[in-house]
Amino acid sequence: MTAQAATGQAAAGELAGRVALVAGATRGAGRAMAVELGRAGALVYVTGRTTRERVSEVGRPTETIEQTAELVTAAGGTGIAVPTDHLEPAQVKALIERIDREQGRLDVLVNSVWGGDRLIEFDTRLWDLDLDNALRMFRLGIDTHVITSHFALPLLIRRPGGLVVEVTDGTAAFNRRYRGSLCFDLTKNAPHRIAFGLAAELTEHGGTAVSLTPGFLRSEEMLDHFGVTEETWREAVAQEPHFAIAESPALIGRGVRALAADPERARWTGQSLSSGQLAKEYGFTDTDGSRPDCFGYFEDVVFGGKQATAGDYR
Repeated sequence: MTAQAATGQAAAGELAGRVALVAGATRGAGRAMAVELGRAGALVYVTGRTTRERVSEVGRPTETIEQTAELVTAAGGTGIAVPTDHLEPAQVKALIERIDREQGRLDVLVNSVWGGDRLIEFDTRLWDLDLDNALRMFRLGIDTHVITSHFALPLLIRRPGGLVVEVTDGTAAFNRRYRGSLCFDLTKNAPHRIAFGLAAELTEHGGTAVSLTPGFLRSEEMLDHFGVTEETWREAVAQEPHFAIAESPALIGRGVRALAADPERARWTGQSLSSGQLAKEYGFTDTDGSRPDCFGYFEDVVFGGKQATAGDYR
């Protein structure tokens, strides 16, 4: 029995010798996924646009790719920060060429580039949207993923068993409901189709592609929005009752770690997955020891009217 099968989590060192690229690892889910891959011993290239010298349009200077790389290394892996704008094909091409030159392999590709939260206009009709912001959202959430995979996949398929994770917001089932803004809705449904299509294209190469979403994520930006910290996050429930189901970024990080270490991960290929689903499947928990089922809570309680609390889904 492997350590993962026994504990539900990849053991320290279980991904030793594996090379991962987490595109969009500056903060939030991207950072957590990079750190957890490192915790299992992987060498992780972390990319993004915010560095200690330059801040991206997201405007959060205190979160940098250098910090993420340091966290990866501190967790037990090797973190390498490479400033990259994933909308610039030449930069992505150079990134992959560097990984090839330095490592000669790529085992895990996580497409987590986003940075478009500030562009969302909920409850606004298409004809009233700011068109420039709407089209920028497509560029940040769709084009970056396609560009990155275009250049990275030839390296990933050199060895069978490669894993591609398309990070999005909402499972395919959850996103059958309109997400309240047409361009946001389109942007966050696209990764499901990208993963579905890549699953078909990677089959002959022994590769696996999935889409993966966190639940109600306690990202740095969300915590700031509510004026709380990771230690005091429960205070925000008074402002937003559904925040009671929120999860730390570590949960989706542990999900990617478990997928990467699972020799039978091909059974998931082409599917839409969530952090909560993987926690249940692999037996891991969030940092507080709970196992939040965000989408079950929303389906049953928020949309379905079931008399239950978020605590019943943790």
